[in-house]
Amino acid sequence: MQPVTPETKIIPPQRTPRNAVVAVVCANVALAFGPLFVRMADTGPVAAGFWRIALALPVLLAVATWSDRRAVLRGASLLVPLLIGGIAFAADLGTWHIGIRRTTLANATLFGNCAVLIFPIYGFIAMRRWPTRAQALALALAAVGGVLLLGRSAELSSRHLAGDLFCLLAGVLYAVYFIVMRGVRRTMAPLPALALSSLAGVLPLLLLAMALGEPIVPHDWTPLLALALVSQIAGQGLMLYALGQLSPLVVGLALLLQPLVGATIGWAVYGERLGPMDALGAALVAVALAIVGARRAPER
Repeated sequence: MQPVTPETKIIPPQRTPRNAVVAVVCANVALAFGPLFVRMADTGPVAAGFWRIALALPVLLAVATWSDRRAVLRGASLLVPLLIGGIAFAADLGTWHIGIRRTTLANATLFGNCAVLIFPIYGFIAMRRWPTRAQALALALAAVGGVLLLGRSAELSSRHLAGDLFCLLAGVLYAVYFIVMRGVRRTMAPLPALALSSLAGVLPLLLLAMALGEPIVPHDWTPLLALALVSQIAGQGLMLYALGQLSPLVVGLALLLQPLVGATIGWAVYGERLGPMDALGAALVAVALAIVGARRAPER
């Protein structure tokens, strides 16, 4: 008589949450409007970053407290990572906003989103494994798509060198913010995490703007209100939600949507023409996101 083997429970592969994919896509669409609002603002660039957080902060704190008061009160247990995340994000905004006004919009988007590469690499190192063939293919397709989106209009010159370096530094700081806040999101909901990290970053931005002698109080509040609502509340709120649900690879690849949206904004507002290479680059980025979205979600 053959021995009876114990019944093995088969767990179906877990797919990437679709609502989180929708959130990260919407987040990048909203965040892509940031450079437009910064250029429209009649304050200094760092001051625009301050107002982006300061105007959004009362709404974020009120909604976070109403939705999960206990999480806000428990923020003291995550004081250090929230401070680091908030200061990193403030430094990211300050340097990126300075760079936006000193280089081309294409270069600002290119270098400001170098977290496209840094964050997925961190994810593979943290998980101590190499990317699968599908993940490597997705990265390759996304890289080619990003080059096609930005290569036609990106310009490297001594005239834009300072702005390019500011935006590159901003991209590195954005990756630091992602890494720190991903740890925070393991134990804290997105709204309290965004509200408390924003609280940590608002004062450093104000002090930096004052130290640089920038005009702080605007004559026209419209661009700053739009920056706070679209970029900080909607864009960054959805991004933090997705950060707790998706792998670093998916989040990193999704950042490539910003150049596409930025090019569309440039076409609509400034009459910049979109060519066949832009469409091909967008298609490759979409395919890359579809590949990683259809695969089993890695352990987080």
